[in-house]
Amino acid sequence: MNRILNVVMNSWTLATRIGNAFNWLSPSLARLTVGCVFFQSGWGKLHDLAKVTDYFTQLGLPVPAFQAQLTATTEFVCGSLILVGLCTRLAVVPLIITMMVAIRTALWDQVESVSSIFGIVEFLYITLLVWLGTNGGGPLSFDHLIERLIARRREHRAATAPMHGRAAAAQSW
Repeated sequence: MNRILNVVMNSWTLATRIGNAFNWLSPSLARLTVGCVFFQSGWGKLHDLAKVTDYFTQLGLPVPAFQAQLTATTEFVCGSLILVGLCTRLAVVPLIITMMVAIRTALWDQVESVSSIFGIVEFLYITLLVWLGTNGGGPLSFDHLIERLIARRREHRAATAPMHGRAAAAQSW
């Protein structure tokens, strides 16, 4: 029994170490996948706005030409930002809204129950976008570089800031 417990514990430790070594992979794959999908979708829509406007007209959306431009631009710009990992937490918000509108307007007839929504690709995009919004773009993103620069700058300021008040008096003793 002791031998089995040791094998389980050693396996657990090994799996944890391997998982920690690859903790950059999940956010990178999610970001690259979602970013690429929306970048390409936005690019395609921007180059055929008339077709998108016609589709939005068929759906009965108000101001379809404006909605087509807004959707295409949102997908292209936010997809680009997510692809490179810049402002990831902000860029996911308009895309989540876009996917919610897409589900409600174009795909609502496919939603028969709560469980059926999990089979809709747009809902899966929402899931990945929420994850990226809460966890950020990961260590292989511009967001991560910016966060590191900000942290270093704060540390430098804290180290070089003059002491005031009681802290300075306590330091002089």
